[in-house]
Amino acid sequence: MIVVDTNILVYWVLPSPHSAVLAELVSADPFWKAPALWRSELRNVLVGCMRRGEISLDRAYEGMQAAETRMGGGGEIVSSEAVLRLAAGCRCTAYDLEFVALAQQLAVPLVTMDRELLAAFPDVARPLPG
Repeated sequence: MIVVDTNILVYWVLPSPHSAVLAELVSADPFWKAPALWRSELRNVLVGCMRRGEISLDRAYEGMQAAETRMGGGGEIVSSEAVLRLAAGCRCTAYDLEFVALAQQLAVPLVTMDRELLAAFPDVARPLPG
């Protein structure tokens, strides 16, 4: 099991240079978790892509459905106390810290491409391989 942040989900649902690596990641770690806010973050990215004319409404909906299936529907509840404690020691956003807190709570790695998280939490955060 791994925790993935929203940028990993974006790379997974939309064509990206990371597609082959993500296929390997799914094979190696098929159980992905994320805090509940992943859905709103992914929807926001997909809406932005639609508004820029990069994807159609149908493609956005397909991507959202694929992500919901991959993630088992919803998301995990994260302790507010854990997020606030993490925030007291760094400059990361509370949104990003939800992913860190969940990874710590589940005692699993967080896969992310977020440089700030990778630098601030090297004990938990791992870059996408490749």
